[in-house]
Amino acid sequence: MFNTLFAVFCGAVAASLYLSATWRSKPTASALPFPPGPRPVPILGNILHIDTSEPWLTYAQWKKKYAGDIVYSRLLGQNFVIINSEKVAKALMDQRSATYSERPVIATNKLFGVDFSTVALPYGDEWRLHRKLFHNALHAEAATRYQDLYLQQARILLLNIFQVPTQYVAHIQGFTASIIMGLTYGYDTAPRDDPIVRSAEELVALLAEALSPERAALFTALPFLERLPPWFPGAGFKRKALHARKLLNQVKNVPFDFAKRKHAEGAVAPSMVSDLLRQIDGQEDMSRQEKAISDTAATVFLAGFETSSSTLHSFILAMLLYPEVQARAQAEIDAVVDSASLPNFGDRPSLPYVDAVLREALRWHPTVPLGIPHATSSDDVYEGHFIPKGSLVIANVWAMGRDEGRYTDVDDFVPERHFTPDGRLVPEPISSNPIFGYGRRICPGRFASEGLLWAAMVSILATFRISKAIDSEGREIDIDAKFTTGIAVYVHFFTAPLFLD
Repeated sequence: MFNTLFAVFCGAVAASLYLSATWRSKPTASALPFPPGPRPVPILGNILHIDTSEPWLTYAQWKKKYAGDIVYSRLLGQNFVIINSEKVAKALMDQRSATYSERPVIATNKLFGVDFSTVALPYGDEWRLHRKLFHNALHAEAATRYQDLYLQQARILLLNIFQVPTQYVAHIQGFTASIIMGLTYGYDTAPRDDPIVRSAEELVALLAEALSPERAALFTALPFLERLPPWFPGAGFKRKALHARKLLNQVKNVPFDFAKRKHAEGAVAPSMVSDLLRQIDGQEDMSRQEKAISDTAATVFLAGFETSSSTLHSFILAMLLYPEVQARAQAEIDAVVDSASLPNFGDRPSLPYVDAVLREALRWHPTVPLGIPHATSSDDVYEGHFIPKGSLVIANVWAMGRDEGRYTDVDDFVPERHFTPDGRLVPEPISSNPIFGYGRRICPGRFASEGLLWAAMVSILATFRISKAIDSEGREIDIDAKFTTGIAVYVHFFTAPLFLD
């Protein structure tokens, strides 16, 4: 899709003789330079300098080339500021959150029907209402009440893996969806092949491809592309957008209508939606509040489903490639938990190495390598460099996890890096991991996500031994670890037998 549209773009440029240039220059609003970065070419900016399938790799290379913890580029007339270090991300997105909490206008969000989500909302009253709802339902203390749900679904996950181990990917997705649907809507999904889960899987795959800022920049530069009819040659993106909206209708509305009906009947299981419906303020616009509850609930499902499932897939891959890590984690569990029992959250303080495995899984291959882009609401200056109002600001989470000034052997899965020299876990909460974002835009579901991931990982480690598949001649089949591309990444399927330990 991208190559076809890029050709359309170049043709439009040639036809209109659009000759204005976007060479790097000092902005008129300031005598200060932009942050370092590659020199843009006329019209296109730096689009030809970027691997649009894996832009985080390009941005990490720019960090080395330009000594750039913060790097500037232009894509089709849009200012891009890429942050490659946690230090700079905290300095700007946390400490200057008033300037860095806006969202850019991403044309593909509206095109694919997800502009309602909390993630995409501009900074303003509607976004503040969403955040208030999230805080009421999913703050750290509230998230702990779903621990029994996490463990219950983890037991079902173990049974499904035991019965059909070759379908572990589907089992993980079903586990994640069941928990999110349960804590969000009080909705029980089918143990396998639930229709809403199927629709969600297809939807998030479409969105992962369509919503990257590099691709969206093309639609911002050429808004007429949004008006192309679906049958137009090269307009396959319009057909995908129509299909995404159809899937979204099922994923968003069916479970919410279920929760709303159960709430009216008084037969309500504890859930985010039931809690928030009960808290509706009759003094305010009730329809607005109800819509906000529906939108925030759908945000939880869409964001949590893809990120949590992908992290667990990466965890399975890591245990396969690093059997010594798997063995150490299992030994820790065996020393703490009775052989006739499965771990629970009361055991967690005694299982620091399992926590380190979770932290390393988040670092090793982050699900959303570039996070979700922010935008500046006003001009800013950082360490002598000018950052214009309206810039897209991207936190390169992938590069932060491979900061060689902080980590060694950055491509390896090494949970030990999360311990201090005296053997204690590094005193940083998992909820502060860069994967969850920064400032006022930090992921509101991070505490629930942490609990979900821990329950799955510790349960799998306590029960199964993950090993490489064996071919017909009794030899291990090597794994070629590959990941999909897009705004969110996933491990390509590989065969990994999971044996009862």
